[in-house]
Amino acid sequence: MEVTVPHMLPFALFPKNNDQDNEIESSEGELRIHKLDTCVEENGANHHTDKFELMGTPRANGKPSQLVVRRGQEFLLKLICNRPINTDVDTLWLELAVDRIAGEWISHGHGTVQYVLLQTDATVSEEDEEYDWTATLQAVNETEHGSTELAVLIKTSPFASVSQWNLTVKVISRGFEEAHYKLDQPFFLLFNPWCTKDPVYLDDEAQRREYVLEDITMIWKGNERSFSPRKWKLGQYEENVLECSLWLLGAVARLPATFRGNQIKVCRALSGVVNSNDDYGVVAGNWSGNYRDGTAPSTWTGSVKILQEYYQQKDLGTRDPVRYGQCWVFAGVLGTLCRALGIPCRIVTNFNSAHDTEGSLTIDEYLDEEGKPKRDFSRDSVWNFHVWNEVWMRRPDIGTDGYDGWQVIDGTPQEFSDGMYKLGPAPVAAVKNGRVHMQHDCHFVFSEVNADKVLWRFQGPGKLLELVSKNTTAIGKFISTKAVGLDEREDITLNYKCEEQSYEAKRSMMRALKLGQCDLTKHYLKILRANDPSSIANQGNDIEFELELNDQVFVGESFTIVLRIRNVSDDREHFVNGRVLLDHILYTGKNIKSITNLPFSVTVGPNGQEMVEVPIHFDDYYEPGMDEAIFKVSSFATIEGADNGLFAQKDYCLRKPAVQLVLGGEPILRASLKVTAAFYNPLPIPITDGTFQIECSGICKTVSIPVGFFNARDSCDVVFMMVPSTVGNTQLTAKFNSNELSDIEGSLTFEVSAPVQTDSLKNRLYFSS
Repeated sequence: MEVTVPHMLPFALFPKNNDQDNEIESSEGELRIHKLDTCVEENGANHHTDKFELMGTPRANGKPSQLVVRRGQEFLLKLICNRPINTDVDTLWLELAVDRIAGEWISHGHGTVQYVLLQTDATVSEEDEEYDWTATLQAVNETEHGSTELAVLIKTSPFASVSQWNLTVKVISRGFEEAHYKLDQPFFLLFNPWCTKDPVYLDDEAQRREYVLEDITMIWKGNERSFSPRKWKLGQYEENVLECSLWLLGAVARLPATFRGNQIKVCRALSGVVNSNDDYGVVAGNWSGNYRDGTAPSTWTGSVKILQEYYQQKDLGTRDPVRYGQCWVFAGVLGTLCRALGIPCRIVTNFNSAHDTEGSLTIDEYLDEEGKPKRDFSRDSVWNFHVWNEVWMRRPDIGTDGYDGWQVIDGTPQEFSDGMYKLGPAPVAAVKNGRVHMQHDCHFVFSEVNADKVLWRFQGPGKLLELVSKNTTAIGKFISTKAVGLDEREDITLNYKCEEQSYEAKRSMMRALKLGQCDLTKHYLKILRANDPSSIANQGNDIEFELELNDQVFVGESFTIVLRIRNVSDDREHFVNGRVLLDHILYTGKNIKSITNLPFSVTVGPNGQEMVEVPIHFDDYYEPGMDEAIFKVSSFATIEGADNGLFAQKDYCLRKPAVQLVLGGEPILRASLKVTAAFYNPLPIPITDGTFQIECSGICKTVSIPVGFFNARDSCDVVFMMVPSTVGNTQLTAKFNSNELSDIEGSLTFEVSAPVQTDSLKNRLYFSS
């Protein structure tokens, strides 16, 4: 796009037309620029952008390099000219304009076009140094070929639009027409966590390296009693990932260039376009278990394939979502987009995560007058785990101190926010303090980590709900993220909530309930204020329930459910009638199928106890594929002669073996290295057709290695070769999937040593099986 320099450009910038100037003009001739050099290597190192595939020299795809820099920080541009600049004769200025998307309007007044006069040391003033956009002549050097090199430092605003920018150098030499010299390719301008004025500034180098530069992370899955990490390749530097990130912001989210420098609007827009529920977003969610027309969510090992597949449609004129994803996939892709654009971001897992569908700040279950569940009364649920993102930023929109820092954003389509499936940014500190009225969506996040689980009895039309029981500590457990610089879990639960049952925790809950708008919230708050113990029916029972499960059982093995029933009365025996139920569920709590529903009747004497044991065999629970061996165990019972029922419930997850990775030698830069990946089949049936998927930091594509038949309780292994491309820490991840068993993973971190003699060439990782 060519934009004419406006007439408002001060005429005083041009030299006066006098006889002395005419003499200079005739001797100097026209100043011409032969080449614009974006100094990719110097700028990449200074701006921490050297790993972007776009900055490769040469690029693997044969395309020309494109400059990637961060806003609020000077970058170097070299002008190769026919002669030195003469400030008495020559005037140079830069026109920087956002590379607009179809239908987008850009203008000087909106900050999407900038006109910057090139200044020398002699012309720079204190007032100029305060201006957000500057161009300063740093040095003048003669080249070997008789040309002159002008080294120019360009500083962009720390609030500039995060977009692709076109750069044109305009030159007027006295007596000659204006000449334009435009960069062949737009350059990319990103957020800058290293710039103190940028609202995403993060004052910790180790955290910047972890939350901005690291391209592999860890995501925790499981339940509160048994969880483990999975490696996820973010791959923000890989081909088309940065281009896709900006395209999503502009063309899909329709965020105008004027606002693409606003960290709040950008993160809110990204959380919406990650899912495809109400726009043309990246990933289609699917929790049905049927993934035949796409990829099962558990199969993905990173974001790169997803974003590349989605971005390819740009040239085809279609916008079909990539199939399929669940919460950790949405979080992984959103983490990639944020880090690609320069926003500090980490992935967070919350165990026993509440999905509050009604905004009541409680998770509500209902019984009828006979004690039977009324499932159609509520859509609330508790997920074994839920994964979202945190981004680091300042929040000037809130206008209250203390809420800068980590903010929750979530791309999983759960509930509407402003009419779309998006969430955040919600300040973590506001969630902890019960400030559920603050923007954006703090009430929903508060419920996810701190809702009370409440059991109500519906007593008929026109009658108030009776509070049967409440659990104030069940929700929000072991909130986890990857530790800085380590492959370990960091527990950040206390960032979101006060110590359970502390005075501060109760005060936060009461504050949240007072700010709530739901009728059920007001009714619950009234009961809590009354503090009437008799309103909670379970108090005073002689019978105690406890479910016992063995957390060390692997998928493929049998297990036993044990219900321990105790009578704490010294002089009364009790007759207890009930059922033990086992359901195969999704991690969201949704039922897949009922496995057993066993009735029991026991008599428990004074100070006695009885145990109900329910054996579960492999054939009872197994389903082909079995990527989620998650179950809900529950028991409901009545006590003869008592009005109150007893209820106990636990989520249960079978363990899975890990893929074992073993190096066959010492890792040395650019030297072939043998790696063995091994997997033990824990099932009592053979595996007929499996695949290993290999991901590694620095590799552009996921490598798939097929595996044929191997027997029950047997092992298989594959050997492949890799060539380390960089010295230092390298992460390797392998995932095994098959028709019989899925989502088996292993990872290995190792150090790559430099050879005795090396050079500065940068190669990528290569694999062969």
